[in-house]
Amino acid sequence: MTQDQLTAFAAETVTATQRALPAALRPLACAVPVHYETLPDADTLAEGFPDDILGLFFGDPHGSSLNHDQPQPPQIILYLENLWDYAEADRRIFRNEVRLTYLHELGHYFGWDEDDLAARGLD
Repeated sequence: MTQDQLTAFAAETVTATQRALPAALRPLACAVPVHYETLPDADTLAEGFPDDILGLFFGDPHGSSLNHDQPQPPQIILYLENLWDYAEADRRIFRNEVRLTYLHELGHYFGWDEDDLAARGLD
């Protein structure tokens, strides 16, 4: 599977996931850019994240005051090669894991911590 194919599958899945969100959450979700990267870069790994991380949320959560220590606007990154490996090259599992990972990272944007995410089945 090529990076372009994985990106297309992932983008289609994210769009479908956004459409399925409750109407009140849809505009908030669509406002957070989603980036599709092959693997985490050296800076991300240097921050202590594992090399097999599936996704990451950067930025301040929705509704929080601007944090001057966080220079990046809110964004979600999905690591496609890791997601593909996790899915063991199965397209159905890949799409499902993209959906779950996107929702997990979106939950961080909404200000949910790991316990909140687990309570919603997004851990």
